[in-house]
Amino acid sequence: MQALLAGLDAPRVAIAVSGGIDSLTLSAVAAPVLGGRLTLHHATSPAVPHEATERTRALAAGLDARLVIFDAGEFDDPSYRANPANRCFFCKTNLYGAIATRLRGTDTLVLSGTNTDDLSDYRPGLQAADAHSVRHPFVEAAISKATLRRIAPLVGLGHLADLPSAPCLSSRIETGLFIEPATLALVHAVERSVAARLGSDGRIVRCRVRRDGLVIELDAISLQDVQDGLEATLRHTISDLVAEAGEPPRALRFAAYRTGSAFLRPVSDAAQPVQP
Repeated sequence: MQALLAGLDAPRVAIAVSGGIDSLTLSAVAAPVLGGRLTLHHATSPAVPHEATERTRALAAGLDARLVIFDAGEFDDPSYRANPANRCFFCKTNLYGAIATRLRGTDTLVLSGTNTDDLSDYRPGLQAADAHSVRHPFVEAAISKATLRRIAPLVGLGHLADLPSAPCLSSRIETGLFIEPATLALVHAVERSVAARLGSDGRIVRCRVRRDGLVIELDAISLQDVQDGLEATLRHTISDLVAEAGEPPRALRFAAYRTGSAFLRPVSDAAQPVQP
């Protein structure tokens, strides 16, 4: 991996850092290899939990790496806000477009933390990456998610090696429902409150927003805890959060966690923008 990074034929290198374990690990591996050639780029928006931004800030400080924090502007894109099945295409198009604008004329190569596991799923964001000539070192080195988690503690990330996967907050909104910043703030508040009540790191908590209400998806142990006596308390807490957010009352249920369950797979993966 170090040899691959050292051999990158570009005077400057930028890593798109989401604050998740993949891009954090790539940054930690790349920093000592690339030195002053490296810049980290992190986009903030209503879909990005502030914890991800703080992790990115802490990593950049620890690596003594230059960090650029910016707004990629996807919430100004009606195609993204419409939340089609290929929403990630529009998200990444805005992300990589914003990075390209900032790097214009600098001959900088952009990298992502995509790993080989990502290639086995529907990932329209990879189309946007291809359009912007983004490279994926973990894929080129045939590194999976499990392998990069083993790499993480070796490059100083410690407990972050066990950081649960945490896609952007917009992934909680069922395909076709318009994405509203206020709804994402509610999703984040619910997930934080439920996780705090469960009281254990590493628990999986997803607040899915569906047409028929909210679904709180949990890992097996957490779901059992809820069924064993926490459900009434959590229902009361979540109802209060919905009211505080100015949202109308919603039906609420608890369920087993399923990856990407708010996503309705398209018949075709062709990117189709919507008209403003």
